[in-house]
Amino acid sequence: MKILVTGGAGFIGSNFVRYLIGSHPEHTVINFDKLTYAGNLENLRDIEDLPNYTFVRGDICNRPFLDSLEFDAIIHFAAESHVDRSILDSFPFLQTNVIGTQSLLEVARKRNCRMLHVSTDEVYGSIAQGLFTEASPIEPNSPYAASKASSDLLVRAYHETFGLDVMITRCSNNYGPYQFPEKLIPLVISHAVEGKQIPIYGDGKYVRDWLHVADHCRAIDIVFHKARAGSVYNIGGMNEQMNIEIIGSLLTKLAEKTGLDRNSLFNLLTPVRDRLGHDRRYAIDPSKIERDLGWKPETGFEQGLSETIDWYLANRQWWERIISGDYLDYYKTQYGERFNE
Repeated sequence: MKILVTGGAGFIGSNFVRYLIGSHPEHTVINFDKLTYAGNLENLRDIEDLPNYTFVRGDICNRPFLDSLEFDAIIHFAAESHVDRSILDSFPFLQTNVIGTQSLLEVARKRNCRMLHVSTDEVYGSIAQGLFTEASPIEPNSPYAASKASSDLLVRAYHETFGLDVMITRCSNNYGPYQFPEKLIPLVISHAVEGKQIPIYGDGKYVRDWLHVADHCRAIDIVFHKARAGSVYNIGGMNEQMNIEIIGSLLTKLAEKTGLDRNSLFNLLTPVRDRLGHDRRYAIDPSKIERDLGWKPETGFEQGLSETIDWYLANRQWWERIISGDYLDYYKTQYGERFNE
């Protein structure tokens, strides 16, 4: 197959593109990405010259451009994804996550091709006890989550109305290599190494389920190749942690790995005003994908966290170039000085 992977220059998307190329050399991958601030082609330099990989810069809202491309299936990661940014300005989230998804659905409908839509557990809202299942009500609490919930409902509607061969996956918090430094784990690592203040929202006792990006990639691959049309699958690590616990583990491990003073690192913790509408707890039940498709997470959290720290320490230049903005120079060499316009 020739597979269009949208958002393939982002964190999860780039990890998946590399996984798909390595696991399915019979497929051709078209990485379709608008290259907004969180898209980074440096994530994929090691595979950019492979014969079964192509990068195309484009906007998923541009339906005529999508129509001009040749592909047999779609795996859809492209999204604005940072909750804080959605609180400041929700319009880009509605434009990309809702209108962009509808544009892809129309293209898929015309071609009668399979489409996997990658979503999030945040569409369920917050849960005090128990676990989210695929039958849990959709109750988003942030503009970001609302935009993803809207796109999920569109995907469902296209299956029910047109019989479109679509699937939805809803994952918990991902972590691992190539995650943009605004997210919790890389932010803590980069700030600690540079001696910057580490912000703590509220009391820090917000609970998230953590999933290594490699396990997520395996799950998406299995769903795409084996799931039935109309399926919805939760993908979780069964690993609930409070944010403050994650931060503590990161700082302790960093002190051990780098020789930095542990107390000095913990002194960087800085309480900040809590996020508006902050969901208290997410918790996913992945038993359906385990039962139906045989997937289980393989990366233990302690191992995964340690390896993630090692990666960010070994690839300091990668995240320093993002923080400084120099990573955009890589694009300008290909697209010219008008890249950001």
